[in-house]
Amino acid sequence: MKTLIGYARCSTDKQDLAAQHSALVGLGVNPDRIYTDHGLTGTSRARPGLDQALAAVRKGDIFVVPKLDRLARSVPDAREIADSLVSRGVKLALGESIYDPADPMGKMFFNILATFAEFEADLIRMRTREGMAIARSKGKLRGKQPKLSDKQQQELVRMHGTGEYSISSLAELFSVSRPTVYRALARNEQA
Repeated sequence: MKTLIGYARCSTDKQDLAAQHSALVGLGVNPDRIYTDHGLTGTSRARPGLDQALAAVRKGDIFVVPKLDRLARSVPDAREIADSLVSRGVKLALGESIYDPADPMGKMFFNILATFAEFEADLIRMRTREGMAIARSKGKLRGKQPKLSDKQQQELVRMHGTGEYSISSLAELFSVSRPTVYRALARNEQA
């Protein structure tokens, strides 16, 4: 008996998976069989939801994604996943279309979709770099600001020097994490 296994992904925590989830249910995937990755890009291969979905499919099953760009953002990654599924006897459905690697038109269509997904990812990266360069040139992109002001860092170092305060108590007093306290002390030693 074939089972439909669905996979949905969105790149940022601000995006919503509801539309993809609805599309997968509309394609016949049981909601209990939908695996997701939230806030992970398609260029990253380290996606726990995808790994779980790929582990869940068995020979004769159909692996369903609403669109190819939800599965992968590079041609090699898309090819690798598709080839892995086919070699295991699992069909890949891109929306309502079943990918058939034996069909030259289907194979070409798959490669074109994968190329467009990769192209889109490259455009996003390029625009991000350009935006950051413009912001940097205008002095608006300065990196992460320190959690402690110079005065607070000096006081933290002074208090630590007395030997009366532990790292944990300093972190609590200044409302920062322990690593922040360690970094402030390390910066003081380098100065």
